[in-house]
Amino acid sequence: MGRFSWGKRSVRAGLGILLSCTVGLSGCTQGASSSITESVQQAASLPKDELVLAVGTEPEGGFDPTTGWGQYGSPLFQSTLLKRDAKLQLVNDLATDHSVSRDGLTWTVKLRDDVKFSDGEPLTAEDVRFTFETAAKSGSVIDLTNMAEVKAPDATTVVFTLKSPQSTFISLLTTLGIVPEHAYGSDYAEHPVGSGPYKLVQWDKGQQAIVEANEQYYGKKSAFRKLTFLYLDEDAAFAAAQAGTVDIAAIPAAFSKQQVSGMKLESVKTVDNRGIMFPMQPAGAQSGDGLPAGNDVTSDISIRKAVNVAIDRNALVEGVLEGHGRPAYSVSDDLPWGNPVSVFADANPDEAKQILAAGGWIDSDGDGFVEKNGVKAEFNLLYFAGDLTRQSLALAAADMVAQAGIKINVEGKSREETKKLAYTNAVLFGWGSHDPLETYNLYSSTHKGEGYYNTGLYNNPTVDSWMQQALQATTEEEALPFWQKAEWDGSTGFSYQGDAPWAWLVNIDHLYLVKNGLNIGEQQIHPHGHGWPVTSNLEEWSWNDDSK
Repeated sequence: MGRFSWGKRSVRAGLGILLSCTVGLSGCTQGASSSITESVQQAASLPKDELVLAVGTEPEGGFDPTTGWGQYGSPLFQSTLLKRDAKLQLVNDLATDHSVSRDGLTWTVKLRDDVKFSDGEPLTAEDVRFTFETAAKSGSVIDLTNMAEVKAPDATTVVFTLKSPQSTFISLLTTLGIVPEHAYGSDYAEHPVGSGPYKLVQWDKGQQAIVEANEQYYGKKSAFRKLTFLYLDEDAAFAAAQAGTVDIAAIPAAFSKQQVSGMKLESVKTVDNRGIMFPMQPAGAQSGDGLPAGNDVTSDISIRKAVNVAIDRNALVEGVLEGHGRPAYSVSDDLPWGNPVSVFADANPDEAKQILAAGGWIDSDGDGFVEKNGVKAEFNLLYFAGDLTRQSLALAAADMVAQAGIKINVEGKSREETKKLAYTNAVLFGWGSHDPLETYNLYSSTHKGEGYYNTGLYNNPTVDSWMQQALQATTEEEALPFWQKAEWDGSTGFSYQGDAPWAWLVNIDHLYLVKNGLNIGEQQIHPHGHGWPVTSNLEEWSWNDDSK
């Protein structure tokens, strides 16, 4: 762990300053010790049915499911047709039953007849139809291009007709929150009306969201009437936990060894991965929207494979994540559609040097870094500024890869800057979903450059063909071997053994500091952290009898 100590120091460097910043219910204000005491007393005096949480970032696009809210975790304010339980098994939510025709083209869903939106209006099949049609037209991350039509023949029946069989359509039924046709408008994302367990009552942008229990909710009621979500970076969330102003805080692994009075550490296994996306085209290419694309270094497969082999993933888990995670070799480790063959032996800079030499990369001037045809093996690795874990992973990976003769310049950028630069620079991204459609989005040539999807402009017709067969299967089970072959079919694929368009690094555990006595129930294996996945089972949360 010695070589990673600098990473932890950089992560923790600002903590002393942050701790002088009291994090209250309306954000972060400067104050002396008296202010800290006042905030602690305020948190301690909250009623038993209120919680203050700092568990994730503010959703960029607000709370509209038709444009992406709720894709990673519960939509909270809205209900879904189906959902997945703690074991990721399908269970009903709004639906009472669903069936699929033999040809896989017709999906029929029966609805409960006792559901009301938070404004008291009934939820019917027409609202489901409206939601899916609106999402289909939104041009967002929700891919409904294969839906030919959706009809509501009666108040409790919805019939979806697909253009071709789609095994992943089931995931859309578990993630797309239903919105009310009568109350949907241009400002819906800021003023959502839904049938979920909570309703939004106040949103102070950049600071907090206050939600209250939806008295119209048809499901199991939560023990907590009011929740205040603070929008804090991980370091500020940790400071808030130390100050005693939050009941639960999401923290980075760098803080996990520090004891916080009155709180316990909860660790949740995830499919939330971090990896390096490589631009796959030589410099001079263009993205679909006309931005410069391509990189003469990362477009060489010898570079990509050498980076993969040089990185010591177990050391990243132990040194950066403090042991709270596991190595990542694909976007779908330990998931049914992942291919176990994608695992390979890493932490071998000598093998990486051999790969580079075989590809024509040599250290001709003795500076420790290889070159080929006058081009130095050097490229930038971007990460989202302010994300401490990504910063530490990027710096540690660069240190490892340097031992093989490749120079990586690590730079923190804003999300907007990253969008523009991702076609020409390697980026440390985070993904991880309960839906194999994410695999398709990341590697399909048809999704090149859509948002953050496939910004490397990866294109392999064989991979496309395997994934298309996976999509057109009629069931999730039937699709599995096709997803696995897209990863590696013995000849080609998007794994390290194939084209290596990514160097996957780690799957990070989600870490929460939780007030003593607060029980957050049995958590699912979490997807990527957007959308507050820890809240997906809020109805199970409770205080122990002797708490509060």
